[in-house]
Amino acid sequence: MVTFITSLLLLLLGYLLYGAFVDRVFGSDPQRTTPCYTSQDGVDYMPMPTWKVFLIQFLNIAGTGPIFGAIQGILFGPSAYLWIVLGCIFGGAVHDYMSGMISLRKNGASLPEMVGDELGSVARLSLRILSLVLMILVGAVFATTPADILDGLVADQGFLWSKYFWVIIIIAYYILATLLPVDKLIGRIYPIFGLALLIMALGLCYGIFANEGSMPEITEAFSNHHPASSMPIFPGLCITIACGAVSGFHATQSPMMARCLKNEKYGRPIFYGAMITEGVVALIWAAAAIKFADSLNVAGDTPYEKLLAAMVNPETGKPSPAVLVNAICHSWLGSVGAVLAVLGVVAAPITSGDTAFRSARLIAADFMHYKQNKIYKRVVLSLPIFALSIALMFINFDILWRYFAWFNQSLAVITLWTITVWLTRRSVSQRTQKYACLVALVPALWMTIVCTTYILIAPEGFQLLPWVAYLIGGIITMGVLLCYILWAKRLKS
Repeated sequence: MVTFITSLLLLLLGYLLYGAFVDRVFGSDPQRTTPCYTSQDGVDYMPMPTWKVFLIQFLNIAGTGPIFGAIQGILFGPSAYLWIVLGCIFGGAVHDYMSGMISLRKNGASLPEMVGDELGSVARLSLRILSLVLMILVGAVFATTPADILDGLVADQGFLWSKYFWVIIIIAYYILATLLPVDKLIGRIYPIFGLALLIMALGLCYGIFANEGSMPEITEAFSNHHPASSMPIFPGLCITIACGAVSGFHATQSPMMARCLKNEKYGRPIFYGAMITEGVVALIWAAAAIKFADSLNVAGDTPYEKLLAAMVNPETGKPSPAVLVNAICHSWLGSVGAVLAVLGVVAAPITSGDTAFRSARLIAADFMHYKQNKIYKRVVLSLPIFALSIALMFINFDILWRYFAWFNQSLAVITLWTITVWLTRRSVSQRTQKYACLVALVPALWMTIVCTTYILIAPEGFQLLPWVAYLIGGIITMGVLLCYILWAKRLKS
């Protein structure tokens, strides 16, 4: 319990202290006019209330990530607390804040355009393709996943209320959310879902203190407690817990709210603050999962073995975090928890899917320089995206989705290096803040070695011995650092 309370306090201090430092490094300017005014189009660019922008940003980047990822991550042990706290403060929040604010300075530019401006035309083209693929993949999976859950909640009545019925309903909603102005649908329902996730997290936080069960402390953090995975804590934990620590997907979402931000002074609470809030949610779910599992009368000698057993879906025989989410909410939160559980396992992935499609439209519009002020123009771009996504729904995603977590963190690597280069260029041109780039350089190096070692060790990768992967990953990371140092020296000369 001491570790959990300390972790919560550190996240709060991280926002108050390091968040303020990062904001000074960036140099937010309250006097600068933001894109929601200079490029206002009534569709994507429009000023919105700051509280609403925060809740939309929070739900955009959260979804089920800080819930499911945290539950799976705590299986590694209390090292999950360390990764959530340190990763969130020094990595994820910096990643989200800087990508959002750089987008703001570039008139709400999408991630591929930001990357291209700093890393070159090859990187721009690669990110355009990869980001579109990622958004379409996310949209497709987050249409079928909640449809599967809803299908299981309702008795079989033929086509009506079947999985395919729900897929049609969800796709119809996605189309509306993608085409309508941001304030018409997303701006109205996202705050409700965002508040629901926060209320659920607060209720669980109370449950952690009020219910029985032991919780591991930090002294157990440096060994692998996972009962079913051969993947080492490093880098396995850093890939498993993405949302709540560091997630590349967030940089594809931040430009949407950068186009609605009324003043640069709100950048820290919205971008850095939303990520810290997500870290708090992930921390609560990790702690709640392990404490709840320890109180159950299920197979297992350790809390981690019990947690894995408690996640098993009786119908499939496979572990599913959704099973545990439902059980915790019903047990600790009662009838209210049942409603919140449905919002958590159904609404949250839907709200990730709709913004994924909207991001895909904006990314395509940016690189095609195709204005989106008219409805028919939005339809022209959206129809091929939805057609491709619907076609992908008939493919077995098991193999593709195993690579998603790695690709998501690789996207964070690219974003962090983009931020590092942007900060370096600015420090040279303005001859100020000589070491400002370090706020992004350090997490960029960390995530570089995380992603390189993971793909070298993972079953879906090269399956090398860990020490070999660490050696190669270290060499690659040092090589990237050397290239950066040489480039920075040429820039300054």
